Amino acid sequence: MAPTRPRLHSTIVSIRLAIEHRTAYRYERPVRLGPHMVRLRPAPHCRTPILAYSLAVTPARHFVNWQQDPFGNHLARFVFPEPTPELTVTVALVADMTVINPFDFFVDEEARSWPFEYDRSLAHDLAPCLTRDDDGPRLDAWVAVVPRTPTPVIDFLVALNRRVRDDVDYSVRMEPGVLTPDETLERALGSCRDSAWLLVQILRRLGIAARFASGYLVQLRPDAPESDDAQGDVTDLHAWAEAYIPGAGWVGLDPTSGLLTGEGHIPLACTAFPAAAMPITGTAAPAATTFEHDNIVRRIHENPRVTLPYTTEQWARIDALGHAVDAALEDGDARLTMGGEPTFVSTKDVEAPEWNTAAVGGTKESLARTLAARLAADFAPGALLHHGQGKWYPGEPLPRWQIGVYWRTDGHPLWCDPDLLADPTGSSAPAELPTESAPADSATPGSATQADAEAIATALADALGLPADVRYPVYEDTIARLWTE
Repeated sequence: MAPTRPRLHSTIVSIRLAIEHRTAYRYERPVRLGPHMVRLRPAPHCRTPILAYSLAVTPARHFVNWQQDPFGNHLARFVFPEPTPELTVTVALVADMTVINPFDFFVDEEARSWPFEYDRSLAHDLAPCLTRDDDGPRLDAWVAVVPRTPTPVIDFLVALNRRVRDDVDYSVRMEPGVLTPDETLERALGSCRDSAWLLVQILRRLGIAARFASGYLVQLRPDAPESDDAQGDVTDLHAWAEAYIPGAGWVGLDPTSGLLTGEGHIPLACTAFPAAAMPITGTAAPAATTFEHDNIVRRIHENPRVTLPYTTEQWARIDALGHAVDAALEDGDARLTMGGEPTFVSTKDVEAPEWNTAAVGGTKESLARTLAARLAADFAPGALLHHGQGKWYPGEPLPRWQIGVYWRTDGHPLWCDPDLLADPTGSSAPAELPTESAPADSATPGSATQADAEAIATALADALGLPADVRYPVYEDTIARLWTE
């Protein structure tokens, strides 16, 4: 189990870890193995992102069936058809140590304050996790002094967890099994599994459903170089408790550290009783056995952060990459520019709506045409001035207009005779629809008529070699336009 009491500094963000956990049993001679149950796959409710996972077992000749136990944990059942001199179970996984807020949950109104009661159907579902086991006078005395005054349930859980942490010191205990709560309280010393089972029994006696959790605990070294903690990144099997709070679900409590569980706690099996959460269970024929256990963690990726910025070597590589990109752009004659939108305002009547909020106005368009012509004459002789649709802002019925200046960089003119360009002011007003009092071919001076449109369509069809019947008269639906507005 975990070799040290979990350190209290917070886990760092943006770190990706690889964990390799190997358990090996070596026998003095080949022996027959009974079916083995392996509970070493992250549980379905694990909040730490697991990016990759594998489970390898020796001997290679075996049968495996993945299933879920009655508590929903992943369980691998191995059957070995032949005698073997060894049994090795190796777990490899990659975890993203994204920071988890342990208080990121809601609590139902009826459970906001302790004591509370589960409704009948929920209590029926939680019955195995409300069962009282291992009674004893020391446990009864410990529970008896817990204040029964109404307390916010989160404050109550935090205080209870810390009290167990303060009353029971942590120790590495190699003996199998879990101590009873009375034994743990009498010794005031226990392994993580002993403290976890003690907290589970305390919670159940106080009316809160609780279960025993077994999993990996990852502890990262702090970034601060002046830290007294010289130990590096470590991981090992660990145990803690989980309490069921309506609305929040299962809330992890680690009595070894006195903290709620976070991204460093990776649950493998959560059960009503510790025996059902053992990582590996099975039988073997009698033989002298040696046991080996390794649990290694290493960082495979970590982003710079405030507490651990780029090193001098990393900055040197970044600078070298930037210079290489600049050289490639220069060799390819690639030019990078950044554009902007200068805002032009008239020197006269600057408070007028057209220079503040309105799309159009009495002088804006004429001044814009004058400015565009001057810019074209000074910077781009032979340019083409194009009057077209501009941006369409939310809430405005129509797009705004814009004037574009287009030219060739080799000096060849795009347009030579500005007189051949239509005057946008002469055709800006929409043509009147034909009515009985206004003949179809009548129009105001300077505007296009229906006859003009028909002549253009006919000439275009002839130039393209199309039959005359491809021409269709189309009219603006004024009623539809007004309805849309």
